[in-house]
Amino acid sequence: MRTLVLNAGYEPVSVVSDRRALLLVAAGKASVLEDGGDPVVSPGREWGRPLVILLHRYIRVPAARPLGATRAGVLRRDGHRCAYCGAHATTVDHVHPRSRGGQDTWENLVACCLRCNGVKADRSLEALGWRLRVTPARPRGAQWRLRGLERPAPAWEGWLQLAA
Repeated sequence: MRTLVLNAGYEPVSVVSDRRALLLVAAGKASVLEDGGDPVVSPGREWGRPLVILLHRYIRVPAARPLGATRAGVLRRDGHRCAYCGAHATTVDHVHPRSRGGQDTWENLVACCLRCNGVKADRSLEALGWRLRVTPARPRGAQWRLRGLERPAPAWEGWLQLAA
C-alpha cells in the first residue's frame, strides 16, 4: 500500500509506504486525513491504514529540476496512444527526425505505434501528409514532480486536484 503525504499547506510532498506513514502518525508528526479499508493490527492497538496524511510542520521542498524527456515519460504523457493514428503505442518517435537535426526534447518526441514508426522512418510529416493528433509539450503538475504518482490511487484524486 502507498500513502500520499501532504505538506502543512496541503500540497503533495511525496508518496511513502503505509508503514512509513504509520510511523509518522505514531510519532505525532502527521495526522491521517483519509484511511483505507483493512486496518493494521498490533498487539496493543488497531490503526486505520492511511491513504492520505498531512504533516503538522511545513517542510521546505527544494526547487524542482526540469524533467528530461524519457521514453517512459513520453509514453505516460501521451497515454500510450499513437500521436499519428491513435492505436496503442509502444515506442516513441521524433516528429522532426534526428537525422535532420531533431532533438530529444518533450516538444519533439511523441508516442508512436510500431506500424506508424516504421512507415514514417526518417521522413517529415509534410512529406507524408500526416498530422499530429496532439501537440507535444513539456508535462506540468504534481504528477510529474513526485515519484510514485505515476499510478495515483483513486482516493488521492481530490487531494491532487486541490493542489493543482
